[in-house]
Amino acid sequence: HQSQQNLDLSHDFKNQVKVGLFGSGVGLSVVLGFSAAYACYYLISVAKKPILIAGGKKFHQFLRGKCPVVSETYYPTFWCWESRVQTLLRPFVTAKPWVNYRNELITAPDGGQISLDWFDNDESASHPDQSTRPTVLLLPGLTGTSRESYILHMVQQSRDLGYRCVVFNNRGVSGEKLLTPRTYCAANTEDLEVVIEHVQRTIDKAPLMAAGVSMGGMMLANYLGRKGSEVRLKGVVVFSAGWDVFECTASLEKPLDRFLFNSYLTSCLQASVDRHRTILEKKYDIDHVMKAKTIREFDERFTSVMFGYPSNDDYYRDASPIHKIKSVQVPMLCLNAADDVFSPNHAFPVEAVKQNPNVALLITCHGGHIGFLEGLWPRQSTYMDRVFRQFTKAVFENGSSLDDLH
Repeated sequence: HQSQQNLDLSHDFKNQVKVGLFGSGVGLSVVLGFSAAYACYYLISVAKKPILIAGGKKFHQFLRGKCPVVSETYYPTFWCWESRVQTLLRPFVTAKPWVNYRNELITAPDGGQISLDWFDNDESASHPDQSTRPTVLLLPGLTGTSRESYILHMVQQSRDLGYRCVVFNNRGVSGEKLLTPRTYCAANTEDLEVVIEHVQRTIDKAPLMAAGVSMGGMMLANYLGRKGSEVRLKGVVVFSAGWDVFECTASLEKPLDRFLFNSYLTSCLQASVDRHRTILEKKYDIDHVMKAKTIREFDERFTSVMFGYPSNDDYYRDASPIHKIKSVQVPMLCLNAADDVFSPNHAFPVEAVKQNPNVALLITCHGGHIGFLEGLWPRQSTYMDRVFRQFTKAVFENGSSLDDLH
């Protein structure tokens, strides 16, 4: 009787094992099938080579030869390649390398102060002479400072190459006091001109490049367009710039993007204004500004008024770099993702770039706004970091071949 019971138990066990194996086999098949389908979709539709548009053959060949990243397939992080996910996750997943800055406050012509954060890189083995050490001026995005992860990454790349960096913090954003009732905007390049003149006076023998991100890139492109041949920078790289401000704000007013990005950015701008309320309320209706629900409303009530534009439309027209690209006279590489909701691709300055031999536009299929995450766990370097590293190195080391791009 006991042996019969044991046989029955062993028979049941075998059946359970068979069912278990069969069940897990089906589950495994489903998982493998889904994974294979996802991998196929990713490799066919997500991972693509970027498009490089250049106004002249010489610049195009320079980039292809000295910056291999412009010809390589960009593999966005496979579990977060979607535009909004890349944009939202980047500040949280990318590492923030420690950088010890030396702060300098300089005085603007109106009596205001501008905060510069220097990374001197005195440990540089490749450029031990600080008087001639190649230097990169970095411009953060809207409400951004020298502590943004994308700025810290560019400083880290520069440190590895032996270069010095200086970060231009817009007025009032990095803890310093506003001395005059004036902040900043993408259209006004007066503070940037003061900073560039100061940096060039301070390190007059060192070659100087500049890199701008988002609004910092817009300001930089507007400066280059306005100053034309007066600009003494060796080269410029611009990341995730908005080219036509009307199109950028319209894109950010779509329901999902308004919820995810517009309201948050508006509240960041308002917090910055509120921090300096004491000096700003002497000239502006701050209570009215604090009730703005979108970036457009904020600009209508504050930015366009501060900088003396007859209307917000006049401000947006002046702030849009797309109109000034034809006048850029120094080598400028621009990186944009085709899925960036902050800078819609139908407003990319493709035709204007084709007409100017000094400008190149690199477009990735994915990457979002200042995202460009790549690798399984994108802690360290992004695609944008690699573009920055290769382009700055190419210009500082081989820039003489770009002296006459016409």
